[in-house]
Parts: sequence; C-alpha cells; structure tokens
Amino acid sequence: MFFKITMKEELWNGIVLKQGPFRLGTDSVLLSHFLTLPPGACVADLGAGCGTLGLLLAARDPSCTVTGIELDPEAYALGLENCALNAPSRLRLLHGDVRQIRELLPAGSFSCVVSNPPYFPVGSGKAANAYRSELTLNLKELCEAAAWLLPSGGRFALVHRPERLCDLIWELRSHGMEPKRIQFVRHKADAPVCLVLIESRRGGKPGLQYLPDFIEFNPDGTETEAYRTAYHRGDSL
Repeated sequence: MFFKITMKEELWNGIVLKQGPFRLGTDSVLLSHFLTLPPGACVADLGAGCGTLGLLLAARDPSCTVTGIELDPEAYALGLENCALNAPSRLRLLHGDVRQIRELLPAGSFSCVVSNPPYFPVGSGKAANAYRSELTLNLKELCEAAAWLLPSGGRFALVHRPERLCDLIWELRSHGMEPKRIQFVRHKADAPVCLVLIESRRGGKPGLQYLPDFIEFNPDGTETEAYRTAYHRGDSL
C-alpha cells in the first residue's frame, strides 16, 4: 500500500499537509510559487496526488478555489483527508482519470490549470511507476485536458524536466496554449538545469518571457533568499 504510512507537515498560513513516504517536493513548492494566480482564481490540478499543489495554493491565496483530479485510489483517499483537514470549502478532489476529462468537468470552467505530472516517457528506463513515468498520462493527454478546461486567456502552468522542453512546447502549441513565461531551476548557479517551470495562455499571442534562473543554494550550500521566500522561511515571510 503506497500511502499506508503517512506523515504530517505544517506548511504556512495554517495549512497542514498529510503525505505518504515521499516528502513535500521542491517541484511542487516552486510551481505553486511560480503560477500567475489572479484574485479569486478557480484552479484545476491535474494528477493531484494527495492534494499537495492545492494546499500550497490555498496557503498562498485564501481567495482561490482548487479542484484536483487523481486516479490512484490511495492518493485520492489521502487527498480527501487533506481537503477536510484544511479548507474544505475551497478544496475538492475528484476520483477520476485525467484522460476522461470531458466526462468529469465542463469545458472552459477554470481560470488556471496546474500540474506536476510524471516526467519520463514509457520505455525510457528512468522510472517504473505511474508517479514518475507516463504509464497513465502522457504530455499529449495532459495538454488536451488542460486545453479543455481553460477559456481563452486561461493559464496553464506546470513543472517538468529540462530534457522534455521541446516536447512540452510542441504539445502546448498544438493544443492552442502559447508559452508566455519560463524559468529554469538550478541547485546552484554553476549546476545544470534540473527543472523547468513554464506557463502558457490559452489562445495567447507569441511572446515568451524568460525569468531569471531560480537558484536553490548558495556556493556554501546555504539556502538562497529566493528559496527561503518560496518556502516561507525566516525573514523572507
């Protein structure tokens, strides 16, 4: 049972996350920090797991509402606990398959869509489960679902591996979502890019803004100010 052992972690602004063996990841924290979140945003989280992104967004902005979709029954059950524990009036989780999005949610019903999806194509040899590889959801299917949920001008933000950037931009544009903001993440300034954050707009015009690289750690291994801000630590609150 993947989620049999659970741990509880306090986030910020009164939000608490119950999670399985995998601890809160930097990819989810940075994505929730990166997303352009308008006041009163209605957000869909595709492949929500135990609801981590929804909780992070709820902690960031008390005016937003988040609907997550999760296929795995154990992750879904834990996600329901997280919704009930925190902000049940603003968080909800649906048990369903993102590939069947048209049967789950109406078209154009969200102002923003987010996803921390599986990173590795099936057969790449880099992962052997649905949490890391595209066994149950690939990039094409993910972008199809996001495009269905967004009206013109709606935002789709996700985090991914840098080696998939060409695939990612191709699928976004193929589904009518124009990349508008991009940021590369590095552990240290001289380290290779480890993650890419990208936000697109449904029906947007061409024009991509490159944000400064997000550097996690200083040369001496201490956390950068940007990293501390994303995690709401110390004086950076």
